Amino acid sequence: MYKKNKIAVVVPAYNEQGKIEKVISDIKNKSSIVDKIIVVNDGSKDNTMKEAKQAGAFVITHAVNQGAGAAIRTGYNYALQKNFDILVTMGGDDQDDPAYIERLVSEIVDKGYDFVQGSRYKVKGLVLKQPLFRRITTTCYSLLFTLAAGRSVTDGSNGFRAFRTDILKKVNINYSSMNRYEMEPYLLLKTIRKGFRYKEIGVPKYWPKGKSYSKMIPFKSWWSILRPIVYSLLGFNIEKRFRKLSNS
Repeated sequence: MYKKNKIAVVVPAYNEQGKIEKVISDIKNKSSIVDKIIVVNDGSKDNTMKEAKQAGAFVITHAVNQGAGAAIRTGYNYALQKNFDILVTMGGDDQDDPAYIERLVSEIVDKGYDFVQGSRYKVKGLVLKQPLFRRITTTCYSLLFTLAAGRSVTDGSNGFRAFRTDILKKVNINYSSMNRYEMEPYLLLKTIRKGFRYKEIGVPKYWPKGKSYSKMIPFKSWWSILRPIVYSLLGFNIEKRFRKLSNS
């Protein structure tokens, strides 16, 4: 808890055996303000669920893999039902540093922001061993996001963020058409457009030794994370668009 605010960390995880235990342990060791760690095991075929439970996280399991957006949504809805005040999201792949959780949260509690986005590009020196291709794609993505949002967004694809749960009462994220990578950019875009107080702070992003990996599937996953931005730039009502896709 941080100044009477209940804090939950939501960690989506798919086949993160060998990483998820360290992620949970680091959250416990580096952040004293977290009240609950919620791991959403998205149909993993390895020991992700077992490792997460052994490390002390509360685990919700999808019987089959549904996608990153679906996993995050499950965690958010659970936290909303349990009356948490602030949610923090971070990856289950050990690329984010939990030592920065309090910095994200303090911007909300102490300075009145509603949504605080972590950015690896906000401060120099916070990107470690990032492949050139990833730097180019994340930079281009953020430029497009800036055009769609109408304000500067330096790291729109970064999943390390914190926000007040009240936002979820005003932004509907419960569309099945956002099960993959659509949900996070949709939430951020709607948050900015609805006039919530938004800020970025610098956070590091670590990359694994050796060959970099990603669970994103070329073209298919790229389209899913770009879709909210493309719809917005084309002038569509993005909420109506995703609602229609969910009902079709």
